[in-house]
Amino acid sequence: MGKKRIIKKSAEELLKETEKSESVEQKATKTTKVKDKKGKIINLEKANIYIRSTYNNTIITLTDVQGNVVAWTSAGSVGFKGPKKATPFAASRVVEVLIEKIRNFNIREMFVFVNGVGSGRESAIRALVNHGLEISGIKDITPSPHNGCRPRKPRRV
Repeated sequence: MGKKRIIKKSAEELLKETEKSESVEQKATKTTKVKDKKGKIINLEKANIYIRSTYNNTIITLTDVQGNVVAWTSAGSVGFKGPKKATPFAASRVVEVLIEKIRNFNIREMFVFVNGVGSGRESAIRALVNHGLEISGIKDITPSPHNGCRPRKPRRV
């Protein structure tokens, strides 16, 4: 395996290295700018959260104010399969995973849009509140028919 090298440094060099690392950490914590995959700088103070809760799945998407998607998760991507994806427990787990993804964005306030009729609607909102996010408003955007489809002709006998 060979000889192991022992590197000796003076106290001054060690102090300089620790000062550099501390300054880098302070810069990282002060800035709220995060780069996305394409290299664009994301500075989120306000954000929108879209909760789509269907009978089969729960999908939660975080967007900036313009509507550009920043992060998303679903019950299927978390690891739930089959009918368990539509449960309230799965919706709360989806929120936890999304919070882990957006931890560095320093979001101050959110507006929540809820879509669908699934059972994960309320538990997802409660999980958002329990994680300490400040929600400025909640809006239900579930589509509802005004008059429905044209009915069938009556049967002649």
